[in-house]
Amino acid sequence: MRIKSLNPFGTVALQLGGFYFFYFAMVGVYIIFMPKVLKDLGYSAVDIGMIYTVAPLMRFFLPFVFKHFVELNRRVFVLSLFATLFTTLLFFLTINNFWAFLFVNLLYGGAMGAALPFAETIALERIGKERYGKIRLWGSVGFSIIAFVLGNTLNSYITALLFLSGVAFFTLIYGYTLSKYESRGKEEQIDVEENREFSLKKYWAFWLSVFLFQLSFGGFYNFFTIYETSNGIALDIVSYFWIFGVLCEIVMLIFQGPLLRHYTLLTLIFITTLSGVFRWFFLALYPQSITIVLLTQATHALSFALYYTAAIAYVYTLYTQKQLAQQFFLGISFGLGGAVGAVVSGLIYKVSPSGLFLFESFVALMAALLLWVHKQRREYVG
Repeated sequence: MRIKSLNPFGTVALQLGGFYFFYFAMVGVYIIFMPKVLKDLGYSAVDIGMIYTVAPLMRFFLPFVFKHFVELNRRVFVLSLFATLFTTLLFFLTINNFWAFLFVNLLYGGAMGAALPFAETIALERIGKERYGKIRLWGSVGFSIIAFVLGNTLNSYITALLFLSGVAFFTLIYGYTLSKYESRGKEEQIDVEENREFSLKKYWAFWLSVFLFQLSFGGFYNFFTIYETSNGIALDIVSYFWIFGVLCEIVMLIFQGPLLRHYTLLTLIFITTLSGVFRWFFLALYPQSITIVLLTQATHALSFALYYTAAIAYVYTLYTQKQLAQQFFLGISFGLGGAVGAVVSGLIYKVSPSGLFLFESFVALMAALLLWVHKQRREYVG
């Protein structure tokens, strides 16, 4: 009893924290370092763009497969973790062949896309939305640590792939122990037939808002560093911008509980979406002001950390098909929104770098307006 009292979240919190830590460390290796690795191996910008489009698109299409053909249960979750590790090992064999590597990235995106929604559902069931942030922050910690460690040790593509496979292995270990917490009774099981009743159309304004808001991040994720350095900000200062944003994210994840208790989830989603409007607007106007850029980075606590928690918690309340709903949220936001955002931002940045962030401010505004439409529709149609 004494030992249990020292850990108010219980064992599931330790396993969720470990899973998030290594899962997002894996995301860090893949997003931060693999593009540089591919460039060093002779891949063109177009090649890299294609490779980094197929994984999020796979994440978008995957929920439709689960809606009609497969149930996301414990067995599928564990298989997805094994598949993730297996594809990272296949990277060693295929990285020098574009088409083979592209195909393995397709599989990798699908495997990762099936794993996270299962864990998110367990977190919301077992931990609750108020304490979710204190567990999810370990993902941010893992992302930051892998960025620091590999940033100082990366000397070849083998090093990057070893780190990728290593964190995939530990993700599998923590995920496997986590899978035992699938707690729904037989009477509560959601089968494929019930999943087919899942409707995006019923809440179309909300889902379109989710898509547009993540699309508005396309320029930030792909061009923020280039944009700032081209405006005379030193690269080391830009790296501090990134770190500051993650630190603000972690602080919000720790202290967001009272906000989630005192405000409705839809209100928080609306406010955090509006924060994105101002974030991109001021970034477009004042890219050379270190103070203003730091302030825009501080809003990462709202437009990413609090938005993400409130959004997945809100989706959890909308549908009985909890895991499928989480899959669609990740697929529509980081999947389709991320892929389209990457393509659109590249096209606009060539014409006008500052215009890109003005465009993204407008897109975020449209996302906020759609949330208002969604709220009105729910009040009338339920």
